[in-house]
Amino acid sequence: MKLERYSMGVGDRFGCEGEAQLAAFEEARRRGVEVVPVWNKSNREHKTVGTQPESVRREADEAVRVRGWQYGYYVDADHIALDTVDPYIPHSDFFTIDVAAFIGKPADPDAVRAFADSQNGRVGAVQIDGIPQPLEVTAERITQIGETFLLAVQEAGKIYRHIAEQKGAENCIIEVSMDETDKPQTPVDMLFILAAIAEEGIPIQTIAPKFTGRFNKGVDYVGDVVQFGQEFEQDLAVIAYAVQEFGLPPNLKLSVHSGSDKFSIYEPIRKAVRNSGAGLHLKTAGTTWLEELIGLALAGTEGLELAKLVYARALERFDELTAPYANVIDIDQTRLPGASTVNGWSGEQFAAALRHVPNHPEFNLHIRQLLHVGYKVAAEMGAEYLNALRGNSGVIGENVTANILDRHLLRVFG
Repeated sequence: MKLERYSMGVGDRFGCEGEAQLAAFEEARRRGVEVVPVWNKSNREHKTVGTQPESVRREADEAVRVRGWQYGYYVDADHIALDTVDPYIPHSDFFTIDVAAFIGKPADPDAVRAFADSQNGRVGAVQIDGIPQPLEVTAERITQIGETFLLAVQEAGKIYRHIAEQKGAENCIIEVSMDETDKPQTPVDMLFILAAIAEEGIPIQTIAPKFTGRFNKGVDYVGDVVQFGQEFEQDLAVIAYAVQEFGLPPNLKLSVHSGSDKFSIYEPIRKAVRNSGAGLHLKTAGTTWLEELIGLALAGTEGLELAKLVYARALERFDELTAPYANVIDIDQTRLPGASTVNGWSGEQFAAALRHVPNHPEFNLHIRQLLHVGYKVAAEMGAEYLNALRGNSGVIGENVTANILDRHLLRVFG
């Protein structure tokens, strides 16, 4: 199974927007922008909402059937580990193997020495097409990378082989994710991480590193855009080099996680990918859930009241809801209006505060981040929330489609 050049992950926490999501990919294709949808949902999201992995497969297959989609699509076992992967194996064909928790933990010293010895021939100045200055590599640096990342790669190998034994290696797309950690990986790190992955025998098709800057949930990139662009270009060059040097799959591509709404870096990403001829996987997630709230607000009456209630309860439970996402949100609580204030808003005011139009005078990135991680509130409403989605599917679907098409597909891949 070979992942196409361009793909984008779309999350749907409540499983009601698959057709609206797919409509965005259809319209993009009509405009000449060919991107493959990958439906993703993490174990944490399944536990919070009370769903099972097979629900994502059902949603994807049904959306494809109803809309008559004739092209590729995948279902991602998102951020799985060895102890969580089994329920996903029968239903997924894309596996995001998350080994960030093993970064920095020491591998067996003999394994580190063996890895360093195997790469000793790269000590010195490594010249890579696309990077103006050679990468300076020392034996000590290779050893340090092995000490930092080798155990994580070995864990990825265990998980991959476990999946392949049950699924068949030819029936799965493998991504290795190292993004949920504190320190970004440099191009030199990337080079030897890929060397270790090749030695481990993982037929990786996408890799998700930790990039420079903040990738907060559902809002724009925070950091030096020029620096990010340079590092992104260097990572693409390293991947191309590693494919040739290490025999990795020729369609190996970068994966950008928490890629929703990172508007300021979309143009550098787009240019780098176009100029290099590289592929790209962009993973988005919680923005569909936010578009549901926007649609409910715009529907008025009961929908608007429900959206306001979700906000009020999220505000009351701020600490509980934000704690699991502390590393990927920056919320100033003084910028969160009280529930009584929000209760006085019109549907248009609520939507304007939540919809990600950064230069809109009413947009509030703090509300957006809180509600992004506050989907547990809606999950606990059960049938009340799901019935509201079904009853207002038209206006919600329009917002879901427009968000994916206009703010993501066309900006990144167009």
